[in-house]
Amino acid sequence: MKNSVNQMTGSVNQMTGVMRIAAAFAPLLGLAFVIALFAILTGSPESYLSTTNLRVVLAQTVIVAIGALGMTMIIISGGIDLSVGSGIALTSVVTAVALRAGWSPLAAIAAAIIAGGIIGLVNGVAITTLRVVPFIATLGMLGIARGAAKWIANQQTVNAPATWINELAVTFPSRPWMLFAPGVWLAVLLAIIMTLVLRNTIFGRRVFALGSNEAAARAVGIRVDRLKIRIYSFAGLFFGLAGVAQMSRLRQGDPTVAVGVELDVIAAVVIGGGSLNGGEGSIGGAMIGALIMAFLRNGCQQMGWPNYVQEIIIGAVIVLAVAADRYRVSRQES
Repeated sequence: MKNSVNQMTGSVNQMTGVMRIAAAFAPLLGLAFVIALFAILTGSPESYLSTTNLRVVLAQTVIVAIGALGMTMIIISGGIDLSVGSGIALTSVVTAVALRAGWSPLAAIAAAIIAGGIIGLVNGVAITTLRVVPFIATLGMLGIARGAAKWIANQQTVNAPATWINELAVTFPSRPWMLFAPGVWLAVLLAIIMTLVLRNTIFGRRVFALGSNEAAARAVGIRVDRLKIRIYSFAGLFFGLAGVAQMSRLRQGDPTVAVGVELDVIAAVVIGGGSLNGGEGSIGGAMIGALIMAFLRNGCQQMGWPNYVQEIIIGAVIVLAVAADRYRVSRQES
C-alpha cells in the first residue's frame, strides 16, 4: 500500500514537472508558430524572415514591451490596469510639451516618467484607500488620463523640436553598429533588471506572495496596501517611459494615440505565462508575448489585411490565452 502511494505521488510530481516545463516553453513555441505561419502565408519567407523585417518588428515591439514590464508586476500581484493606453498618450504629450517649452531631452523624459508614476500612484491609492476594485479604478483613470492628455495638448497634436529622443524607436538607427533601435536595447536592459528584481529581491518575493494569497500575505506581516501602491506606482514609471517611446515613434505628442494598447500589453503578459489570478508570470515570458503580438500585427500588415481583421485576431488570441490560463489553473487545483 505504501509503495502504491509513493508511486502515485511520484507520478503526480512527474506530471507536474512536465506541465511546468510545457508551460515554460509554450510562449516560445507560440512565437515560432506565428513566425512560421506568416512566413508561409506571405509567400515570401526570405522577405518575412529578413533582417530588415526583424528590425521593423523589434522597433514596433518597444512600446508594448516596456509597458509589459510594468503590467507583469501588476498581474503577478493579482491586479489589472486598463489605463495603460491613455497613460501612454498623456506621457507622450507631456514629453512633447516639455521639449517645445525648451526643456532638455533628459528633463522631458523625467517629466513623462514621473507623470506615469503619478498615474500609477493615484490608481494604487484608489484601490487601497477607496477600496475600488482594480478593474473599475483603472477604467476610470483611462478616461481621466485621456481627457488630461487632450486638455494639455489643447485637443491637437503637439509638435516638438528634433532631439535624440526621436532615435529611440526608429527602425534603422543612425549608428549602424547598434543594429536595432536604441529603444530595443533599452527594453532588453530593463527586462534583465526587472527579472533580477522579481527573482532576487524581497520586493519581488512579496509581489508573488501577494498574488498567490493576499490573506496569507497579510498574515505574515506584509503591508499589503502599501505594497499595492508601490507596485502600481512602479509600473506607472514604465508606462511613462513607454509614452516617451510613443512620442519618439510619431515625432510628436498625440492625445488620441495608443487606444487599445492596454489590450496588447495585457495579452503579452498572459500569453507569456502570466495568470490573471495572480501569483504567476515572468518578465521573459512577457517579452516573448510582446514579440508574438508584434509579429502577428506585422504579418497581418504584410498580408494586406485590413485593421479590423487584425483586431479580430488579437481579440481571439487574448480569449484563447485567458482560456489556456484558466485550464492550467483548474488542472493544478485538481
